[in-house]
Amino acid sequence: MSSSTPEQHDQDDLRIPVIEEQLAVGTRVVDAGRGVRIHKTVSEQPVTIDEQLAHDVVEVRHVAVDRIVAAGETPANRYDGDTLIIPVLEEVLVVERRLRIIEELHISRTRHHERHQETVPLKVERVDVERFDEAGNPPVS
Repeated sequence: MSSSTPEQHDQDDLRIPVIEEQLAVGTRVVDAGRGVRIHKTVSEQPVTIDEQLAHDVVEVRHVAVDRIVAAGETPANRYDGDTLIIPVLEEVLVVERRLRIIEELHISRTRHHERHQETVPLKVERVDVERFDEAGNPPVS
């Protein structure tokens, strides 16, 4: 065991307290008794604008042409003065029927006269009528 004196014991057990602070943060509603008022005013001022404006008027005319275009010649858009000309195209199926002469028949008439004789049998019927009197007798000739 230790042979320490009470005075020594007090010197050996020196105690130092350690202190830590803690912070708690929060919010709360406080009635200050005052509100907020916002007042806004809008005013109008007339402003004159002086600008030159332009607009175009377009006239479209349909002009009938009805012309066949050669194969491989697709017409393009063109200008005639200030007028833009746009051709409107249509494909047309062309079926063509042609007659081809494969031969000719040439027919000529020539009249010939010749005499012809031949014996042919002919049938001839003859009728004789004979009359009788009322008694059934042939007439007297």
